[in-house]
Amino acid sequence: MPTFAQALDLIDDPDRIAEYERHHEAAWPEVVRGLRAIGIQRMRIWRTGPRLFMIYEAPDGFDPTRDYQSYAEDPRCRAWDDLMRSYQQRIPTADPGDGGWWTPMDLVFDLETQPDGGAS
Repeated sequence: MPTFAQALDLIDDPDRIAEYERHHEAAWPEVVRGLRAIGIQRMRIWRTGPRLFMIYEAPDGFDPTRDYQSYAEDPRCRAWDDLMRSYQQRIPTADPGDGGWWTPMDLVFDLETQPDGGAS
């Protein structure tokens, strides 16, 4: 199952960041169902300052630029997406032509693929 990592920034306002986090303490059930319906098995979002880092696992053949936003075809999911975007902004290194909101990140290191270095 492929793993995807993406970054996004929040608007750098402590009150807005706190609101954003409160929303995620209890995401709307329709959103959870919608993400699972498009095949996302695991999803986690971390934050440092205004920077968000999201990692998720999706089925083989999943294309984030094509498939991710399909969950928002549900009106309630679309409302969530619109609300969350009111807290967010693309990171400075985002490619305006990539078509996505979250910026994809490249895998630089994977411990599982490294030789064991003689460890037993």
